[in-house]
Amino acid sequence: MTSSLLDETPGSKKGRRLLLSEQEDAVGCAIQEIYCRRERPTITAVHDHVRFICRQRNISAPSWKAAKVRIDRSDQRKLAKAREGASVARQQYVPVVDEYSVVHALEVVQIDHTLVDLFVVDAVNRQPLQRPWLTLAIDVASRMVVGFYLSLEHPSSTSVALAIRHMVLPKASWLVEQNVVGDWPVYGLPTAIHLDNAREFRGKALAWGTAEHGIKLIHRPVARPHYGGHIERLIGTMMGAVHFLPGSTSSDISARGDYDPQKHAVMTFDELERWLTLEIVGRYHADVHRALKIPPRLAWEDAVLSRGGPLRLPYDEHRFVLDFLPFEERVIRRDGLHLFGLKYWDDVLSPWTGAPDKMRVRYDPRDISCVFVDGPNGENWPVRFADLSRPRITLGEHRQAVAALRARGFQSVDEHLIFETIEAQRQLVEGASRQTRSIRRGAERRSRALAATDWNEAELTDDADDEDFSDLAPLSVEEWS
Repeated sequence: MTSSLLDETPGSKKGRRLLLSEQEDAVGCAIQEIYCRRERPTITAVHDHVRFICRQRNISAPSWKAAKVRIDRSDQRKLAKAREGASVARQQYVPVVDEYSVVHALEVVQIDHTLVDLFVVDAVNRQPLQRPWLTLAIDVASRMVVGFYLSLEHPSSTSVALAIRHMVLPKASWLVEQNVVGDWPVYGLPTAIHLDNAREFRGKALAWGTAEHGIKLIHRPVARPHYGGHIERLIGTMMGAVHFLPGSTSSDISARGDYDPQKHAVMTFDELERWLTLEIVGRYHADVHRALKIPPRLAWEDAVLSRGGPLRLPYDEHRFVLDFLPFEERVIRRDGLHLFGLKYWDDVLSPWTGAPDKMRVRYDPRDISCVFVDGPNGENWPVRFADLSRPRITLGEHRQAVAALRARGFQSVDEHLIFETIEAQRQLVEGASRQTRSIRRGAERRSRALAATDWNEAELTDDADDEDFSDLAPLSVEEWS
């Protein structure tokens, strides 16, 4: 071979170690004792310990560079596990070979939450409130957004239920409500829902609802974020678009600089919800997806055809939503149904008064003035407060009132005290001339929660706290793009 005729490069061969065995042992001990700590000591700290060991053994200490070279040549996965934990080491060094590969529409849907990188303002004073939570769902086969739910409350079983409702039901009428002219053809019951291990994804309400409607639940392995890669990338795409809006917090503090997101916030909750709808329908679904090489909208049509059958819809829309709501089991007492320390009654419960068997009672935390009792034969009855003069309240208001009474030393809290406290708290909010952000936040949450519940549509006409968009002309997908 001609390469054999080349002159050898002078000097020692690459990778040759020149330290004595005692020096190598000193460096190895220092790496094990100092570098492999969760405090993540520096190379300088390792070298200082090497010098200390060599001084004790009466040998010359190697250089700082020699210590660094041996750290670089060590097993990096083991070092990362010792310094940063097993999950970080796994994420950085374990090869990712498992990925969902599905063909049919709604074969697998992934759902997850994120705190939106944007401050919203209240609809009355246009003052900053908070960052809302967004629950997103994506069809793995087509990458279509199948539904979302925006909320001022922390993610809960209710957030999951409402996101699933938006995912499953047709969206034409909802787009009209949002004043958005566009096509969002995704609807139907999925075959499986893929989730992480958050508390709201492990609740009994979700397990009951999915079992009732033939949906399989798949929870990703613990500390394996790449199993939810599709929904994670969708969240990143949506937040990347949000970062261009006034009031955005950006993805990290360093990128924000001296920009104050609360000072520049201008969008209300309703405006952000409408903007997200336009972003999904008018841009994301229409743009070419990097992995698919075609827009998700076209991929959805192909995925629907590959199903070989029609999309499934729930047999009863109203019952479908109820099946995913949180529930408790209660005995019907002679003086009524007791839940949250409050009393409910309807004559339909009379046959079960005093019976030993418990009945399943479903509730919507956004309005607990009406609960839903499951009958033994599959029927469902709405049951209201026993005292019909009681106002509609949220579960959050109820908990705040009980906490306030406990703080005042009340050991036994009755229903009358709870409603008196809630009324006093509402008057405090409504009468404040200069509201703090926390008070405005509570008022916005209450008004949105009570206005969003559709169990008592006839009673919702008095709630006029939401902003009126009737004067806005509908936007088409072409105008938005």
